[in-house]
Amino acid sequence: MSIILGLNAFHADSAACLVVDGKLTSAIAEERLGERLKHSPKFPVEAIRRVLKDAGVHLRDVTHVAIAKDSASNNLGKAKYVIQHPLQSAGAVVEHFKRRRKTSSMLDKMAEICGEDPERVTFESVFVEHHLAHIASSYFLSPFEEATAGLSYDASGDFVSLMAAHCEGTTIRPLSRVFLPHSLGFFYTALCQFIGFDEFGEEYKVMGLAPYGEDAYAVVMNELLKPDNENWFRLNTSYFGMHDGGESGAVDVQGRIKMGLLYRPELEKKLGAPRKRADPLTQREKNIARSCQIRFEDIASSCFQKLHRLVPSKKIALAGGCALNGVMNARLLRESPFTQCYIQPAASDDGTCLGAAYYCYHQVLGQKQRFHMTHAYWGPEYGENEIRLALESSGFRFSLLSDENLISNTAKIIADGKVIGWYQGRSEWGPRALGNRSILANPMLPNMKDLINQKVKRRESFRPFAPSVLSEYADTYFEQSIQSPFMMHVVKLRPEWRDRLPAITHVDGTGRLQTVERSCNPRYYALIEAFFKITNVAMVLNTSFNESEPIVDTPEQALACFRRNDLDALCMGNFFVDKC
Repeated sequence: MSIILGLNAFHADSAACLVVDGKLTSAIAEERLGERLKHSPKFPVEAIRRVLKDAGVHLRDVTHVAIAKDSASNNLGKAKYVIQHPLQSAGAVVEHFKRRRKTSSMLDKMAEICGEDPERVTFESVFVEHHLAHIASSYFLSPFEEATAGLSYDASGDFVSLMAAHCEGTTIRPLSRVFLPHSLGFFYTALCQFIGFDEFGEEYKVMGLAPYGEDAYAVVMNELLKPDNENWFRLNTSYFGMHDGGESGAVDVQGRIKMGLLYRPELEKKLGAPRKRADPLTQREKNIARSCQIRFEDIASSCFQKLHRLVPSKKIALAGGCALNGVMNARLLRESPFTQCYIQPAASDDGTCLGAAYYCYHQVLGQKQRFHMTHAYWGPEYGENEIRLALESSGFRFSLLSDENLISNTAKIIADGKVIGWYQGRSEWGPRALGNRSILANPMLPNMKDLINQKVKRRESFRPFAPSVLSEYADTYFEQSIQSPFMMHVVKLRPEWRDRLPAITHVDGTGRLQTVERSCNPRYYALIEAFFKITNVAMVLNTSFNESEPIVDTPEQALACFRRNDLDALCMGNFFVDKC
């Protein structure tokens, strides 16, 4: 019997998962538990405890701990950079050794963390290179068995920003790497910082802002980032400074990840003074966002063309932080030779814990049986008694409804224009709320987007909301025929529906699509189906159940968020909670 604990640690979005004889039992990011710090880089103590608890096993039962980090990898690329940049690299070299010691130290403390006798804990440690873990997280959980192209791209991990691989059966064979300082992720994040979104993980704001702008900085962007047939692409290092040392994953007093500045002063000569976070957004920032997104897409498209030449398959397994760019993902399927793409729900660094675990299972243990991830509901679940206790302590009025009454009542109040919290079953794995920890509303109401942004989410007005659509009706509303169960594609709505669905239609006529299948989430499907019967529209507006915090996980967190904002009602399991 194999019990593999997969970890992403000492890196943003730390997380843990558990794989028992090849079957995933649970997966959760550390940010959802404990101190609830967004993108937490802390060692995933609470996540480890939770995945073990949910599976009913102890650390002493674990046969392998697989970690998505291999400090011994890519030494040639590291040495080359040190030789070329001795002053800039000094801090990074020091940090490299500090992280190796920290990883070893925490593994030695695992028994203590889990309250067990160290003599009884005998797991074997397996270290998996960052981008190899990314690709493994996507390919090994995909339905693809025959030759498949694998690609991971992000800012950096183990000194690499992109890896291409040939995947087949239970084997992943890396073909090519892009070493730092060249990085599509750094390019995008640097421009994100310049626009004034200077906290970790805000790149999605640039993607949302881009449609409001014009491609006024195309010439500048072409100078900053160039395609390269031999080396994939090249970043103009005169304008960018890669990570020059300092503690990776360090946080400030408020628990936010410290971000080093990724652009150099020379960039200001091209674009003017950078926007400060508190300053209003001007047309210049919108234009920079637009040009940044277009250049990113163009270079990524050239990478996919090259990847197909290396692996001439119709299938691609995609991962890494850049794989969260839903606009690019839709373009990939429209314009590249790849017609089938699999991206698991946690494509960013939290997902590497899955990849490390399944790499261990298949390529270290040699196991052949594959596991296909068809849904995202791998987090904790809280039973009726736990929800009832939280409700009784909350002071809110609540009632327990039958399944049928819960669905019909909720569909009706959504149709009537109410905004509800929807808290059901196991929480989602990854950054998207996919119908178990969601805020739901009527997509047909013209004022709904502004109402939720201002009174519920309290966020920037330019950010769009997603449509959750019954899978068989996706082609009715969207121009591109895509099944997107994990909300990974931004797709144009058909022109005749854009004005009829204003709350989920972005300024460029797109929506970040989630397709919902009955087999994957029967209750959420039933709710949308009931809404469809009332309105003749087979979708609801869906956004994450949170407010400037990680998505809620426990009943208490859901009730606290409900108390703070202007949600009209809350459905927790079969309990209906009304503020009136």
